Amino acid sequence: MDKIPMTPQGFGALEAELKNLKSVERPAIIQAIAEARELGDLSENAEYHSAREKQSFIEGRIKELEGIIGLADVIDPSKLSGTIKFGAKVTVVDEDTDEEKTWQIVGEHEANIEAGLLNIKSPIARALIGKDEGDSVEVRTPGGQRSYEILKIVYA
Repeated sequence: MDKIPMTPQGFGALEAELKNLKSVERPAIIQAIAEARELGDLSENAEYHSAREKQSFIEGRIKELEGIIGLADVIDPSKLSGTIKFGAKVTVVDEDTDEEKTWQIVGEHEANIEAGLLNIKSPIARALIGKDEGDSVEVRTPGGQRSYEILKIVYA
């Protein structure tokens, strides 16, 4: 399988979520299942079925996180420079609306557009990769064609 590019912050967040699931959530749900079992007839026990469903979700998420962490290729953006690549914080201006936006290009498992974390596989990130300050890029987005000028590239 391919390595999954990730920033140190994104990797840390996934590790913290995995640790919480294993050390807090899993024991709590095991306890809840044990308590529900003590109530008697399991076929009509809503608490038992709800707890089992939650346990299934937790175990699935643990396996998913272990797989992602196992394939993680942690890249420290502070050691990079030059044209836009993974980890870059890019400030652009929309050439139609003059609206400035700043995004950091990150791996797909840490992307959050509201927080300014742009998935490396997104159309905007793919258009920005390899470009430099002052360049203009045309991007076809779900909202239509956009044109951005790159104002600043920072690796931190």
